Amino acid sequence: MVQLPDDVIGDAQTSRFAWNRLEELVDVGNRMAGQTGEEAGAEIIREAFEDAGLSEVKIDEFEIPGWWRGSSSLTVESPSERVHDGSHQVIALPGTPAGEATGRVVDVGTGTYDEFEEKDDELEGAIAMASSDTPESADRWLHRMEKYVNAADHGAAAFVFRNHIEGALPPTGEVGYHNRPGPIPAVGVSKEVGARLARYAENGDAEATVTVDCRNETATSRNIEGVVGPSEPEDRNGGGETAEADAEEEVLVTAHVDGHDIADGANDNGAGSVLTAEVGRLLTNVADELDSRVRFVTFGSEEIGLRGAYYCAETTDLSQVKCVINLDGACSSRNLRVGTNEFEALEELFESVADEFDAPLSTGDTISPHGDQWAFVQEGVPATMTGTTSEQSGRGWGHTHADTLDKLDSRDLRDVATLVTEAVYRAAQDEFDVEHRSREETRDAIDEGYVQELKMGGRWPYDDLEE
Repeated sequence: MVQLPDDVIGDAQTSRFAWNRLEELVDVGNRMAGQTGEEAGAEIIREAFEDAGLSEVKIDEFEIPGWWRGSSSLTVESPSERVHDGSHQVIALPGTPAGEATGRVVDVGTGTYDEFEEKDDELEGAIAMASSDTPESADRWLHRMEKYVNAADHGAAAFVFRNHIEGALPPTGEVGYHNRPGPIPAVGVSKEVGARLARYAENGDAEATVTVDCRNETATSRNIEGVVGPSEPEDRNGGGETAEADAEEEVLVTAHVDGHDIADGANDNGAGSVLTAEVGRLLTNVADELDSRVRFVTFGSEEIGLRGAYYCAETTDLSQVKCVINLDGACSSRNLRVGTNEFEALEELFESVADEFDAPLSTGDTISPHGDQWAFVQEGVPATMTGTTSEQSGRGWGHTHADTLDKLDSRDLRDVATLVTEAVYRAAQDEFDVEHRSREETRDAIDEGYVQELKMGGRWPYDDLEE
C-alpha cells in the first residue's frame, strides 16, 4: 500500500514549487561548470532548499579544470567550398584543446572499435568523423569520449561528432574527462552538416579544416546540500555517545545543477535539481516518521566528468550511506526509468512504488559509469540512476540548444515528484534493507565494454586492487 499520507500526495499533485524553481533555473541560461551561471544556479537551489524547510543547508566549493568556449568553425576546402561557423551548425566539445587542423575527412560511421580498425590506415593526420548513434548490434551504448580517444589514438588530427537525429542541432558533451584537455580539437555538428561531409568523404575527396578557440583553466564549482529527518550522529564527528533520536545512516537524493553552456538545460538537469528540493519539501511533512536522515545534494560539474559527485563521495563516510537515488533527465514524460546497477532491493523498491500508483516503469540492472550515481556505485554503495523515457527524449535534443522548458510538462514533474518521494520515504525506513558491495565485487561485475571505456577515459578506479 502507499505509505505517504494522503495530504502529502495531494500536495505533490497540486504544487508548483518545483516548476516555478525550474523556470528560474532555465532563465539563468548558461550553467557551465565553474562559470558564473553554475554559481547562479547553485544559489537558486540553495534558496529552494531553504524555502522547502531543509536544515543544514550549505554550499560546498571545490576546484575543477574549467573550460570556456570561444568560436569554432568547420571549413570544407573540397570538393565544394563551404564555411560552417554558426552555432546551429558546429560547436566545440568541452574538454577539447584550442587548435586548428586541416586534413582529409574520414567517416568512421558510428565509431565502433571495429570501424576505427577498418579505417586505421586512413586516419593518420585525418579529420575523423563519427555519428552520435550506436548500432543495434552493439551490446552497450558507445560514449562520445571513446570515439574521440579512438580517433586520437589512431592518429587523427581532429574529431567531428555528428548528430544522428535530423533537425536537432549539433551535439555537445565532454570528451576530456580525467585527461583534460584532450589531445586533438573536437567539434560537434548537426546531422545535416555531417551528412554532407559523409557524402563527400564517401568519394574520398573531402578535405576540411577544424578550428577551435577555447580556454582550459582552473575554476571553482560547488555542491549544495540540505537535510531532512533525524540529526547526524554526534559520534560521527567525535562527539561520543550517539543520541537515541539520531539516525545511524542516511539516504542521499542527488542531481546535478550544471548544464552545457549552449543550452538552458531544462531536462538535463534543471528538472532533477528542482526535484531534489521538491522531494525534500514534501518529506519535511513526515520528517518525524523517517528512521534514516535524508540528505539532498545537487552536484556541480557532472557534465565534465562527475566531479561534484566524486568530491561528495570522497568527503562522505560511505559506510553511513544506506543508498543513493540520483535524479537525471527526469521530466521528459511521466514514464519512470530506473537503472539499478544490480542492486536488486532498489529495483524491488521502485517496482513496488510503481505498482501501488499504477505508474509506468522500466528498469535496467547494468552497472553503468554514466551519471553521478557512479561515484558511489564504484565504491559499492547501492545507487540508482532515476529518470524518465519518451520518444521525444534522448540525444535528439539533449546536449543541444533545444533542451528548453517548452519540451517539458509541469504535470510530469509533479508525477515524478510523487513517485520519487514515496520511494525515498520507504528507503528511509528501517524495514528497507539493501546491502553494500565490496569494491572487488563491483569491479568484477562491470561489463568488459565499460571496463574498456573507463580505462580509456582515465576513470578506472581499481588500480589499487590490481597492484
